[in-house]
Amino acid sequence: MTVVFRQGAGRLCLDFVRTLRLRGKPGVVEELPDAAALAEWVRQCGPAEPTGVPDFVQVKAAQELREAVFGLIATEPTATDRQVINAAAARPVPAPRLEPSGQLTWAAEDVVNATLALVARDALDLATSPALVRVHACANPDCSALFLDSSRPGTRRWCSMDTCGNRAKKETLRSKS
Repeated sequence: MTVVFRQGAGRLCLDFVRTLRLRGKPGVVEELPDAAALAEWVRQCGPAEPTGVPDFVQVKAAQELREAVFGLIATEPTATDRQVINAAAARPVPAPRLEPSGQLTWAAEDVVNATLALVARDALDLATSPALVRVHACANPDCSALFLDSSRPGTRRWCSMDTCGNRAKKETLRSKS
C-alpha cells in the first residue's frame, strides 16, 4: 500500500517535517521507516522521479535531516542541527530542463540527495526570513503539525481545514447540541 504524504504546510521543509506524525505524543508514526517510503516521499513531494532505491544510509540521513530541520524551525537549533542542514544544503540540487515539448522537467544524478538538498535550503531560507514567525503548530492536540500561516491576519489555527479544522468544527457543533 502506498502512503500518501501530507503536503500543504506552505513550505517543502515543513512538509518534510510532517513525516514524523504525532511528534512527542504516544503513538508517534514514522512515515520514513525504510528506503521505499523515502523514495515515495521524493516521488510525491520532490521535483524529479527518483531513479533507483535509496539505501539504509540515505534513510537514516533523511531522518536526521528531518529532526535537524525541526530543531531549526521549531526549537533552538543545536550545533549538530546546523551541521546536518548545512551539509545537506551543500549538495547539488535538481536542475531544470526544458523539453522539446515545452514541458519543464528536473534532473539530478542522485534525485534523493538532491531533493533533500532542496529541503535543507528551504529550511535555511525559512529560518532566516521574516516568515518564520508565521510558522505555527496545528491547534489540534492530536496533530500539532507545523505549517506556514499565509493568511492575511495571521490567525490560522489548523494545519488543514479539510482535516483538523473540520474535525474541530464538528466537535464544537456536537458539544453545542
